[in-house]
Amino acid sequence: MDRLNGKRVTVMGLGRFGGGLGVARWLHAQGADVLVTDVATAETLAQPLARLPDGIETRLGEHAEADFTTADLVVASPAVSKPWNNPYLNAATNAGVPITTEIGLAIDRLPDRTRVIGITGTAGKSTTSAMIARALETAGQRVHLGGNIGGSLLEADIQPSDFVVLELSSFMLHWLGQHNWSPGTAVVTNIAPNHLDWHETFEHYEQSKRHIAAHQQDGDLLIADLWPELTTATRVRPIDDLPTLTLPGTHNRANAAMALAAVSVTLHRHGIAHDRATLAGAIATFPGLPHRLQLVATHASVSFFNDSKCTTPEAVALAVDALADRTPREQIHLIAGGADKGVDLAPIADLARTIGSLHTIGTTGPRICELAANGKAAHHGTLEAAFQEAVGQASEHHAVLLSPGCASWDQFTNYEERGAKFADLVYRWIAARPQRVQPTQAD
Repeated sequence: MDRLNGKRVTVMGLGRFGGGLGVARWLHAQGADVLVTDVATAETLAQPLARLPDGIETRLGEHAEADFTTADLVVASPAVSKPWNNPYLNAATNAGVPITTEIGLAIDRLPDRTRVIGITGTAGKSTTSAMIARALETAGQRVHLGGNIGGSLLEADIQPSDFVVLELSSFMLHWLGQHNWSPGTAVVTNIAPNHLDWHETFEHYEQSKRHIAAHQQDGDLLIADLWPELTTATRVRPIDDLPTLTLPGTHNRANAAMALAAVSVTLHRHGIAHDRATLAGAIATFPGLPHRLQLVATHASVSFFNDSKCTTPEAVALAVDALADRTPREQIHLIAGGADKGVDLAPIADLARTIGSLHTIGTTGPRICELAANGKAAHHGTLEAAFQEAVGQASEHHAVLLSPGCASWDQFTNYEERGAKFADLVYRWIAARPQRVQPTQAD
């Protein structure tokens, strides 16, 4: 794979937001003969298609088996679920064509795996990754943040002395299993059932997550309260010696403690002097990421929180717990639901017993209400209808929280579009009631 000049490479999946764009551009720059194939239409993919360089072929609206069996290399999108059952990938395998992914190509080209901090987990991995990158930069290091959080590392200028912070999804880790590779520092925030539509079983999901530490070596570092049988790496216990965090919630304190431990021990491993209190301060003042418990605005003492990135039932409970640090649970009005990923929805439904009200949307909405089985849960179908009902029940010092606990693709392109729609509804509602408006930054 190091000699790509003149090789025929099929990139499976461009994605509506250009998930395959970075790898396609990089392969083209290496001199490869690149074909991008996607079942979506040209109209749907207009935005990323406009950013493809001249010379890259496309096949849109369908896949053709010959593109997979006659290539020298296939680069599969991690979004392709149950890849072991995919007929096109199986055809490539049967034809002897090697298959990799963007993240596989990227890790093969990282200069020093001991300077890579990899983060995974069912919830909190994006926030923890961003906290780690912020602390490393505070320590004066050159840092590259990539992986599942966005941005292809293939196009980054990574020097041997740089640090790489790599958010790794279960999909990515499934594919990385074929590389026998783990980062020098591995962080696992937590594990709960998720993406069972992709993995089919929780056992497969967890096994994929295990790849983050399965190939660590002597001297490597593991920050996780899981998998005690993994003993090659040094297991590090996070210490909560942080000041008050900008982000609410005990789960974010846990994320912050893991981030501080990861940065501190990694810098120590490389003999880089640092002040732990300074690192702790950088992490504590981290303002948060968009769509992750983001405080959109406060109007008439009602606060509106956008947690659209939340796509697991367990993470909804964490979001409610976080707000309950500041707002009584009975004053929290939750909007939840979306596409069905095949997981247990009871953790969302159970919240109806203690919060002010639960308003459901999307495919999973009726099932959540059925499980809730009380008058404080109602299905409204659309986000617009749920928002109007939720805000209608909110009064002074209450909070309206969008924390879906489900995927977005039944009604939205992605979680960003869903979160933007929620914010738009908030601003339109405020505009109709112009008094004591307090827009805020991400919380």
